[in-house]
Amino acid sequence: MSRLGKQPITIPAGVTVTLVENTLTVKGPKGELVRDFKTNLIAITVDASEIKLLPVGGDKLSQALWGTYASHVINMIVGVTEGYVKVLEIEGVGYRWEVSGDKITMQVGFSHPVVITVPEGITAVAEKSQLTISGFDKELVGSFASDVRSQKKPEPYKGKGIRYQGEYIRRKQGKKTA
Repeated sequence: MSRLGKQPITIPAGVTVTLVENTLTVKGPKGELVRDFKTNLIAITVDASEIKLLPVGGDKLSQALWGTYASHVINMIVGVTEGYVKVLEIEGVGYRWEVSGDKITMQVGFSHPVVITVPEGITAVAEKSQLTISGFDKELVGSFASDVRSQKKPEPYKGKGIRYQGEYIRRKQGKKTA
């Protein structure tokens, strides 16, 4: 039994939710999100002010997807009303980044600059050693932040690299002199 799936999801003012066959569409002030659901496993009912999810069968798959689908719907509603933000920090001598248009150019210790294209629906703002990635799709924001971080992961000896804000890097001692 899903604790999250049992609770009805309230629809805030300014958000419209429509369900056509298997496709759930959520429109809000920040944008529009569309997702396909397997309605043969989870029954989704949309009222004027709330959304209810119920498993169709008693099998393990429908029980497992009950809370997952509820979480997806909640993330869609929060995304179109408030949006999501990930903040990355860069640390290292000569490490820097610059946002111009839909491209992020990074100098991260390689002989060449690394250029990443910002996907549609995401905004990136660079300020000194921080890069703020924001958007209304939680999966897209998290995936793009992960792609940027993977260009130069933080190393354990000096902590140089790209990391999430508030991420703790376990440091190693390094070589000892005799």
